[in-house]
Amino acid sequence: MKKRSLYLVGLSLISSFTLADTALPEAVLYKDKYCGCCTEYVNYLKKEGVSVKAIDHPDMRTIKYQYGTYQGASCHTMIMGDYVIEGHVPIASIQKLFKETPNIKGIALPGMPASSPGMGPAVEGSLSIMTIEHSSEIKERFNQE
Repeated sequence: MKKRSLYLVGLSLISSFTLADTALPEAVLYKDKYCGCCTEYVNYLKKEGVSVKAIDHPDMRTIKYQYGTYQGASCHTMIMGDYVIEGHVPIASIQKLFKETPNIKGIALPGMPASSPGMGPAVEGSLSIMTIEHSSEIKERFNQE
């Protein structure tokens, strides 16, 4: 009986550890100082518990070439841990990235879709999050939100 109780306690402890309990690394987000949707995205991330440092940059093109996100360009570029995240990527895809830790440069939501965080109300299934390969090439779909 004791073994079974310990086993059940152990299972319950393991199942209580979720990705939400794992802190994501601090994010550094580069944006144009006049971009209101970038500010909304920063607010969205903070509301989701992400520590974000927003940096206004006068030449976002330079940032996109520096971090290799120019093929999937959006209005802002974020560095988080060893990954680059381009655009208004929803928190679920960011959490998936850090849970799975794939061997890629990062993920991108190209453009500025109206249903993405910071842009407007979410429409389930309308966002295709893409991978950014180490070659900076945008490849297959990473996640659909």
